[in-house]
Amino acid sequence: MMQDEAALRAQMAKLCASLFQRGFSVGSAGNVSARLPDGFLMTPTNATLGEIEPDRIAKIDEDGNHVGGDKPTKEVFLHRAFYDTRPQAGAVVHLHSTWATALSCLEDTNPDDCIPPLTPYVVMRVGPVKLVPYVKPGDPKSGDLIRDLCGAYGAVLLANHGPVVSGKDLFSAVCAAEELEETAKLLVALEGRKTRLLTSGQVTELNETFGRI
Repeated sequence: MMQDEAALRAQMAKLCASLFQRGFSVGSAGNVSARLPDGFLMTPTNATLGEIEPDRIAKIDEDGNHVGGDKPTKEVFLHRAFYDTRPQAGAVVHLHSTWATALSCLEDTNPDDCIPPLTPYVVMRVGPVKLVPYVKPGDPKSGDLIRDLCGAYGAVLLANHGPVVSGKDLFSAVCAAEELEETAKLLVALEGRKTRLLTSGQVTELNETFGRI
């Protein structure tokens, strides 16, 4: 069940501040959104996630019109594309977190499997991650690239930019974004070393036991 708008605004401000305070976002980087029964809440453009005021969070109606709060993030196209192709998604988190962004810059990152099954938690909370070609921030083409995936991925890495993660609700999306970042850190730390990944059977068992949107 969706939270009421006031509660969701308060939760978004709290979780955004937590992401900022723990270094998952710096400056005015990153943006977060959540689905409402009559539209979407999105963090404002040029705002630091560390100081989001609940009543200034932008509200977008189902047709994409700005109907309340400050002007929304310039990445509105990116967020809308996830909601349009993944009706089960209740929130989207886009960060410029260090280690996931590092993976998005490496030439040898597998574009179809950016985050291999290194731990059970990345399987349970994130799932497969696709590398999406670079476009400049705020370009509507970013939405087209997400739509081209037809909802097959709940998380992507934007090449030379950073991660975008969806979840069934705001808390789940934030947890998944954090899990992706920590797994990316492990992958970079282990680069060049022989690594044991979970088997396809183990991945299937996790998905059957715990599920994922």
